[in-house]
Amino acid sequence: MQRWRGLEQLPGDWGRCVVTIGVFDGVHRGHQQLIEHAVRRAQQRELPCVLVTFDPHPAEVVRPGSHPAQLTTLRRRADLVEQFGVDVFCVLPFTSELSRMPPEEFAHEILVERLHAAVVVVGENFTFGHKAAGDIELLSTFGERFGFETEPASLLAGPADGADVAEQAVTVSSTYIRSCIDAGDVEAAAAALGRPHQLEGIVVRGAGRGGRELGFPTANLSPPQYAAIPADGVYACWFTHRRRGATEAPRTLPAAVSVGSNPTFSGRERTVEAFVLDVDADFYGEYAELEFVRRLRGMVRFDSAEELVEQMHRDVDATRECLRIGG
Repeated sequence: MQRWRGLEQLPGDWGRCVVTIGVFDGVHRGHQQLIEHAVRRAQQRELPCVLVTFDPHPAEVVRPGSHPAQLTTLRRRADLVEQFGVDVFCVLPFTSELSRMPPEEFAHEILVERLHAAVVVVGENFTFGHKAAGDIELLSTFGERFGFETEPASLLAGPADGADVAEQAVTVSSTYIRSCIDAGDVEAAAAALGRPHQLEGIVVRGAGRGGRELGFPTANLSPPQYAAIPADGVYACWFTHRRRGATEAPRTLPAAVSVGSNPTFSGRERTVEAFVLDVDADFYGEYAELEFVRRLRGMVRFDSAEELVEQMHRDVDATRECLRIGG
């Protein structure tokens, strides 16, 4: 799969293609359905499939300070969509100039003149152009005028967490998934994503209290700005790490992960600390990923370090049971 940053990387002999457009944060099950639709149409027409996304999130440009929690980094997003057969992952820098582009200019200049779109596949709630003035109906009108087909894809709905009746169905969306993560319901988020929610980042030095005072040394993850961090609590996770410059495959290990400010020790800064089970290693400086499987409990302030240690042993046991590993 080719990865472009801006349309300047378009080959000089670029022909027609099938285009799908959106932020695609999370590449959740609804996005997957849309992408698969676009890939099928591209295969039927024997054309490349181009996925167009934006960076930064349009909300941050239109309303500074309103950037939503990010479910996936751009790199992770590209890795995920590649699995569905997309030929080109194209990131358009979302600038104030792009935000002010009228719908007709967006359709003509970007979809027609630059990408040479033969078919445009978008979600049925797709909007585009200045102040989101363009919708599916207007895009179809432009398609008739400029020579491309417009194909809307229905939104994907699924049962709400624990629901078994249609009336309790929810639309699978990035907004819904963010709300699940914000509430600590990582299992509902995983159901909508089609995989566990993941945090990634570099392991940094922490206070050192976990290993020095408590006997539970932790890898302290520094996630990217805007990352969607689950609600405070303790989680059963899978911890994958990659040593910088190493050639061996990354290792995936079980971990009990604490998210929060450590109220037992009057902490103020919110941290993500992973106690990796059955491994005596220093992960400092390594790139790591956390997959959140289940929330084990909320964050609690204990009266003593001894009480906290007792609970941490129970958290480790619960993590083993959740991940179905031996001890």
